[in-house]
Amino acid sequence: MKLSVIIVNYNVRYYLEQCLLSVEKALCGVCGEVFVVDNNSSDDSVAYLKSRFPWVRYIENAKNVGFSCANNQAIREARGEYVLLLNPDTFVGESTLRECIDFMDNTPTAGMCGVGMMKVDGSFAPESRRGIPTPFVAFCKMSGLGALFPKSRLFGRYYMQYLNKQSINPIEIVSGAFMFIRKEALDRVGLLDEAFFMYGEDIDLSYRVLKAGYQNYYIPTHILHYKGESTKKDSLKYVNAFHKAMVIFFKKHYAHYSFIYSVLITLTIVMKGVMSYCVQKMRSWSQRKFEVGQLKFLLVSDGQNLDDMKGIAEKHHLKYDVFRSHLGDMPSTDVLYRDYDYIAFDTGRYSFSAILEFFRHDDPARRRPCIATYIPSSKSIMTFKNVLN
Repeated sequence: MKLSVIIVNYNVRYYLEQCLLSVEKALCGVCGEVFVVDNNSSDDSVAYLKSRFPWVRYIENAKNVGFSCANNQAIREARGEYVLLLNPDTFVGESTLRECIDFMDNTPTAGMCGVGMMKVDGSFAPESRRGIPTPFVAFCKMSGLGALFPKSRLFGRYYMQYLNKQSINPIEIVSGAFMFIRKEALDRVGLLDEAFFMYGEDIDLSYRVLKAGYQNYYIPTHILHYKGESTKKDSLKYVNAFHKAMVIFFKKHYAHYSFIYSVLITLTIVMKGVMSYCVQKMRSWSQRKFEVGQLKFLLVSDGQNLDDMKGIAEKHHLKYDVFRSHLGDMPSTDVLYRDYDYIAFDTGRYSFSAILEFFRHDDPARRRPCIATYIPSSKSIMTFKNVLN
């Protein structure tokens, strides 16, 4: 067995359906297995998915045991030479898994690798590559110094944005949203630390793999990660969760700095709380147009699926234009600079790799429409905010 893919689910059945569709295509020609660990979802996720993906191995928990514990349950049963921990709110390109396997096969010193995660507007998600959050690095991140000087090797080390996005690079921390791990390294350093319920477990595992003598890498293949937008990273809830995870990390790995760290980071919590309140108020005033019925879509498909997409748009009173494709041809990239809020591609007609490549860009200064997809099996249009069916 070459690869074991593990996905932890909690009440995101439609996003997970899309994720599994992409994984199924990406596993073509690969000897692999897929686990879905359900943390007591209330949306009938498992019953919904079992009929559509009977080849998946399901683990059903009676309660939400957290991200680390749920992944560990599947890791203990995994038979692959490599293990991929994958978030359900992602989709991967058709070649992504093979590229990771080839890289790891050819780089025996690699303990883990991560990939270029795209946000929903096609821009690069900075959490694709991170440095070890030493007390100073963590303070720069939490205080905003890293955001002020993102390319600085001193202040911007948390997100390592001084590295070339298009090149393979050694990194320190691999994101838990897509964590491709050599099983031999896991057997050596142990499983995810279940003291981390949410956030921080990827930092801890990456650090332990480094300390065991392996190297972690970033490779420039791409996936979509919805959470880059759907989670408000400046919200007080996120800041508190991140803070708690960092406290656990530092007590474990930097106990001699724990007092200094706690004082510095607690001060940033107060600052972030004030900033979060102001930002959320501004968003509530400026983003009122982003109610579903006020959005404008470009629907990209042909034939019956296009009719279904138009039916969904009309049901939800969306404004929309249509690009009727022929033999899989793509719209002109000019549409990326028009007044669309979303461009919805039919995944029954277009590969996930083609969708990723169409949206991918490195020009954050220009507004871009967000990625939307149509999933024929559920007859749903997926955005990072809504599932329309």
